[in-house]
Amino acid sequence: MNGTILKNAVISGANNITSNKARVDDLNIFPVPDGDTGTNMSMTINAAVAELEKLDCDSVSAVAKKTASAMLRGARGNSGVITSLLFRGFSKGLPDYAETAGAKEVVSAFGNGVEAAYSAVTTPTEGTILTVAREAFEAGKAYVDSNTECTVLDAWQVMYDGAIKSLGRTPELLPVLKKAGVVDAGGMGLCMIMEGILSVLRDGTIIPVENDLTLAENIKDDIFFKKAAAQFDAEINFTYCTEFIVGRCQKCKKEPFELRAYLETIGDCVVVVDDEEIIKVHVHTEQPGNALQAGLDFGSLLTVKVENMKEQNKNVRAAEKSAVSQNAPLAPAEPEEEVGFVAVAAGDGIAELFRDLGCAQVVSGGQSMNPSTDQIYEAVMATGAKTIFVLPNNKNIIMAAQQVVPLVSDRKIIVLPTRTIPQGISAMLSYDPELNTDSNRQLMLDAASSVSTGQVTFAARNSEFGSTKIKEGEIISLDNGKLCITDREDPVKAAYRLIKNMADKDTSFITLIYGADITQEQAERCFDMVQNKFSGVDVTLVNGGQPVYYFIISIE
Repeated sequence: MNGTILKNAVISGANNITSNKARVDDLNIFPVPDGDTGTNMSMTINAAVAELEKLDCDSVSAVAKKTASAMLRGARGNSGVITSLLFRGFSKGLPDYAETAGAKEVVSAFGNGVEAAYSAVTTPTEGTILTVAREAFEAGKAYVDSNTECTVLDAWQVMYDGAIKSLGRTPELLPVLKKAGVVDAGGMGLCMIMEGILSVLRDGTIIPVENDLTLAENIKDDIFFKKAAAQFDAEINFTYCTEFIVGRCQKCKKEPFELRAYLETIGDCVVVVDDEEIIKVHVHTEQPGNALQAGLDFGSLLTVKVENMKEQNKNVRAAEKSAVSQNAPLAPAEPEEEVGFVAVAAGDGIAELFRDLGCAQVVSGGQSMNPSTDQIYEAVMATGAKTIFVLPNNKNIIMAAQQVVPLVSDRKIIVLPTRTIPQGISAMLSYDPELNTDSNRQLMLDAASSVSTGQVTFAARNSEFGSTKIKEGEIISLDNGKLCITDREDPVKAAYRLIKNMADKDTSFITLIYGADITQEQAERCFDMVQNKFSGVDVTLVNGGQPVYYFIISIE
């Protein structure tokens, strides 16, 4: 393997995971909308593609180093960080200035990547991408040890086969996967990357990025439908975006074009897609009830979603305006102050709250929007302090933040593993400028661990919780990350029920942080309900403006 082959192989692997990221995302078993595995892995490896396309070098070690460096900085989410560490370890496992690498060198370097990935995880969980990578390496090592004349293609084929076999075993190692009837998403993503690499090694073919699916696949995967409906996004002549799927009644003699014709009389932006089993509908209208009633003439409603587009448009415009200011390049600052703070947060209100508490930089991101290591690094370097505390405020961002530490040499970086916004706020409030760095680190960690976090959001996918079936779009509640309540329609009632479950006689403070999809009236109604129920508790209402979460609740 020379540098050109490795370069093409990485690009091919990136293209393959990019084409299949939606399928990998769909393997996530928890219904909460998050920075999904396939998306994070795709964005991570594509950071390397952008750099490799500019690289003109035939040295395998130079290509590996460039790939590792770019992926480390572009790593997003835990799955992206682990993927970047596999490539970083692979790079370090190759001899410096090596022009080419044989089968044994490639397998050994891959094993070095596996070791680096395992070392970065405090408590490695088997049945994940780590297992798939390790067992792929073990298969490759056993093969090259007994076949001294084998080629890189031979060895990689064996490792790929080992990865596929390992992926099939992940449900046996993780009961939650077995119950959901899926394999591990990260492991699947790694297999996609390895398959792309194999294509180049086998016949020199770079797998292209493909999204061309048949109509039946498009209906199932929701890609064609969303693309068809998206062309109308800028046109808001009617208030309600109404989408539903009808399970076709075999006795119904009506044809889908009749439904389309009717919908065009009550709205616009009509898209009707059908196959033998379902009819999928999108329409903008002032009469969503009439649209649904018309759908019932063709069968039973399987899913329904009605959204106020004018309200959504207002929130999107506000978010875009905020993004313009947040995405402005940050200028590096000399480390002149003693201590500084960087936090990750989504929502103008929450970002402003962290700034008020003393954060010099707030990186835009959170659930479903995991920032890259490079974005956190940029914020750190723009903070002019000798010691900088970084608060990720999301469990899927902690590893990306930790990768910043070895990238910085002129200031000390302390990553506090805050997993939620309330934990980050509590940590910031506890900081004592009279104490030294080590004492403050422990004080902030203790404060973060003492706060309870409630979250009200929506189900991003169909799932099961115990004996309860959860449908996509239903309102769900999380008690310190654990799914506890589902609600069909009202996020205010869901938040109130969640607080009643979480608060006890020792509760002194309740903070309600409401998101972009909650109106002031809804927020105040929730505040009044909580205040009336907990008369002796200090209740605070904050306009966080965050996406994804209707309410984030802090209980102390």
